[in-house]
Amino acid sequence: MERAAPGEVRMSRAISPAHANPRGELSAGQLLKWVDAAACLAAEKHAGVSLALLSHTFLLDLLISIKVIVQDMFTGVEKLVSVAFSTFVAKPIGKEKIHLKPVILLTEQDHMEHNLASERRKVRLHHEDTFKNLMKENSKFDDPICDEGMVSTSGTSVQSIELVLPPHANHHGNTFGGQIMAWMETVATISASRLCGAHPLLKSVDMFKFRGPSTVGDRLVFNAIVNNTFQTCVEVGVRVEAFDCQEWSEGRGRHINSAFLIYNAVNDKEELVTFPRIKPMSKDDLRRYHGAIARKRIRLGRNYLITYLWVSLSNANVEALKNLAARSGWEVTSVVEKIKIYTLEENDILSVWVEKHVERPAHLTYHLLSDFTKRPLWDPHYVSCEVIDCVSEDDQIYYITCPVVNGDKPKDLVVLVSRRRPLKDGNTYTVAVKSVTLPSVPPSPQYSRSEILCAGFLIHAIDSSSCTVSYFNQISASISPYFAGNLGGWSKSIEETAASCIQFIENATDDGLIDIF
Repeated sequence: MERAAPGEVRMSRAISPAHANPRGELSAGQLLKWVDAAACLAAEKHAGVSLALLSHTFLLDLLISIKVIVQDMFTGVEKLVSVAFSTFVAKPIGKEKIHLKPVILLTEQDHMEHNLASERRKVRLHHEDTFKNLMKENSKFDDPICDEGMVSTSGTSVQSIELVLPPHANHHGNTFGGQIMAWMETVATISASRLCGAHPLLKSVDMFKFRGPSTVGDRLVFNAIVNNTFQTCVEVGVRVEAFDCQEWSEGRGRHINSAFLIYNAVNDKEELVTFPRIKPMSKDDLRRYHGAIARKRIRLGRNYLITYLWVSLSNANVEALKNLAARSGWEVTSVVEKIKIYTLEENDILSVWVEKHVERPAHLTYHLLSDFTKRPLWDPHYVSCEVIDCVSEDDQIYYITCPVVNGDKPKDLVVLVSRRRPLKDGNTYTVAVKSVTLPSVPPSPQYSRSEILCAGFLIHAIDSSSCTVSYFNQISASISPYFAGNLGGWSKSIEETAASCIQFIENATDDGLIDIF
């Protein structure tokens, strides 16, 4: 098994029948328990010993990112199940505050995660103010018009009481956060099922907020109710109060937790169920109704933020390629007809530049080379190349598989391809490529995950019918086997691949070009 990096905590769990829900799938509550345990271990590792898998630390609190990946025990195929972020607060020792050491950022991906963490923290700190402002806006609108088919949420109210026993608590005697979340998920699922009459599936959780601790011996009272529906999803609010023996007898509890859980539901044919619209019957119903709308708007804003940061990474991708091309010190190592090969050595890093003359207009060449699904047609180093996500119209994420080299396992890559047309009065088209980490595509045991540091094409128009194509690649250790033969002088694979590229572009039919516009 691959060892964890210095900043990681890895946990492996086998799913047994006891962990399953009535559908035979992993219970969301059990998953939340494991997520909490992993996050806690990572937090303590960073605060007490060394780096943990943190997105960012903020002096007195730290944000942990948790990725949950499931592996099929028969095929070895892995897929992403969940991504979560937990914030932990460092408890002061006496009157002395604990200042956490910062996380070391090594790659552009690290910097992007750092920026995301910073923005998440801003969203979290301003959440209350944002929520209040949105609620004021919502209060200006008329109450929802009662139509036929709207339903009251009174029948979705669910209460559960749990006694905290020693197995539910950590080494400090406090109730495991994951255990509380699991109990909350149970009552929320029951609440959602009463509205839809189907199988609720937890889609996401909107801010589990721990307001105070509970300890062994406490009675925890969980109250859940549906707040609002949005076509195929429903928001359930859960409130948790803790009572010690004295508080229990007096009927006064401590509000220790609140959360809002978002569910989909499927019928027996595995089709998404459309929830009925909600009819608020009281002032409290109306408050919860508008609160769910406000939280949905905040979630949409967070999604926009993530897209914005991906676009920033795309722009950095393009600039990195242009900077590589502009460096001085390139040396010619090979000249064959329409093809020139240059190399550049800087601080033990080798880069390759392949320049090709193509008898095709620059804009058509750009469209052919920027569509990476066509690359296996001319590049023998690519077996398959498929789009797995779109950041924008000009920025796409591809999953690539490569052939076996020197008897090793075949390699695969996840890359961001950023393409840019010339600015006004310009004549150079850009197609920049770099590896990225995508939680939905974890490394597979069938492949050796490779990395592209900086690569791509710069396409410069010579005239209306021809252009120069310059391909650059800053060679990483994982892709060096593909270049070793050329650099050692016993292979001409770069020249052959370049010639194949020229032939592919010059022989492309008009129909083929039309298909990619």
